[in-house]
Amino acid sequence: MSIQEEAGLILKLYELRREETMRAARDWYFREFNPQTIAEFKAAIYGEHSGHVRMVVTYWDMAAALVNRGAIGLELFTEANGEHIGVFAKIEPILGEIRAALAPQFAANLEKLIDATPDGRKRSAATREQMKAVRAQMAGRNAQAAQQTA
Repeated sequence: MSIQEEAGLILKLYELRREETMRAARDWYFREFNPQTIAEFKAAIYGEHSGHVRMVVTYWDMAAALVNRGAIGLELFTEANGEHIGVFAKIEPILGEIRAALAPQFAANLEKLIDATPDGRKRSAATREQMKAVRAQMAGRNAQAAQQTA
């Protein structure tokens, strides 16, 4: 596949991410979805945000499959995207439990892509810590704002 064709696929993936429902799902996934246990994951996957979880994870799993199968080169993909690392970072600690309880192949393409990415697991762990710090900072701001209005 030519670099122009790969670029076209990258742009198409970007266009799909901009769709209104996908945007809402991505927003929820990154702001609200922070499963620490399989029970929390199941609560999301069987709750009102089931579509959001499935939409975000399967989107990035599909995009990863394009890279894994050679439709888009790894280098171009990782230069143009980073969100997939954050998506994986949120589920990585409980991925084995998710697969055992729900679906043996859940996010398998995404995991394969992370493992093919230089320092992919390290980047995932660092992203997870960064998101944890942001959540703590936001919680502190919210607590401070609540004290000021009380």
